[in-house]
Amino acid sequence: MSVEVSPAEFSPIVREFASYKLGIQGCSPKTVNEYLFDLRTFFRYLIAKEQDIALESDLFTQIDVSGMDLEKISKITTSQIYDFLMYTGNVRGNRWSAKARKLSAIKGLYGYLVNKRNYFEHNPAQNIEAPKPKKTLPKVLSLEESLALLEAVQNDVESPNRQRDFTMLTLFLNCGIRLSELVGINLNDIDPLLRSMRVIGKGSKERIVYLNGACRDALQMLLEERSSPKYANLPTRALFLSNRSQRISVKTVQHIVYKYLEMAGLEAKHYSVHKLRHTAATLMYQSGQVDVRVLKDILGHEQLNTTQIYTHVSDANMEHAMTMNPLANVRSGASEQAKEQAEVSTDDEENQDQ
Repeated sequence: MSVEVSPAEFSPIVREFASYKLGIQGCSPKTVNEYLFDLRTFFRYLIAKEQDIALESDLFTQIDVSGMDLEKISKITTSQIYDFLMYTGNVRGNRWSAKARKLSAIKGLYGYLVNKRNYFEHNPAQNIEAPKPKKTLPKVLSLEESLALLEAVQNDVESPNRQRDFTMLTLFLNCGIRLSELVGINLNDIDPLLRSMRVIGKGSKERIVYLNGACRDALQMLLEERSSPKYANLPTRALFLSNRSQRISVKTVQHIVYKYLEMAGLEAKHYSVHKLRHTAATLMYQSGQVDVRVLKDILGHEQLNTTQIYTHVSDANMEHAMTMNPLANVRSGASEQAKEQAEVSTDDEENQDQ
């Protein structure tokens, strides 16, 4: 969500909450902006219902929410919050994740006003359960597709930024770092021996990412390029630079990834930059050598259940493997054709073994 929301649109009490999230809890400006965006939609909904303004009209987006002060917020009921969540799903078409985010913003506001500041006692959002997520597996590149993506960069011999691009994709696919973490890497975040690097994750939390051989080789070649006189007097210490010798932007990295996905013939599968993070995690877990708790720390997840989705990916692969058994179609009362198919598959396997 890229819409910028100004704290000046809100009452002093909401601006106080935003300052608390930013300054005390250490949330990123983007996260605080999302909180304000969702709270503005919530307040507009309440005002629209009170003033009989059509929820799908242009007037809705012009509703002034600065009048939602402490007194009015304290009088909001649980039923009104439930009605708002129904509206977000039925009218705005929000999926469970968007509704959960809006509820999180509301819960966060009341948690601050009631528990942190004791402005009033009743918390209407306290017992509202978050919408249950649909259990969908992350879409990832296979090992072959990952190799094809890296090969596409290597084959792009006319690109002056080939080593930069190859290093970025190598870090994505090996370390599972986030897009924001990659663009934030500085030269002094890299261990001099290329054993590890420091990244800044969500909530401005630092973590150490250890580097394997592929990452070390790619970084060493990139750093050799960066040691040339061309970059000697740059004001930025960013590792990855744009064509203007400034820190590379999120949008530029996205464009680069999409470019090489297309060159590798993978654009039709609608992969994204974040899917590379999923791919790295899945490949590590499927190797059978990485414990899910270790994977949690590698990815910088707060909760283990966030990481456990990759165990479901492995479960799905095992389920598919079971269907490939030549006996999978032989059931009680099965046709002779199914039995013959199983026998042929077995004979072919024995012939290959010989």
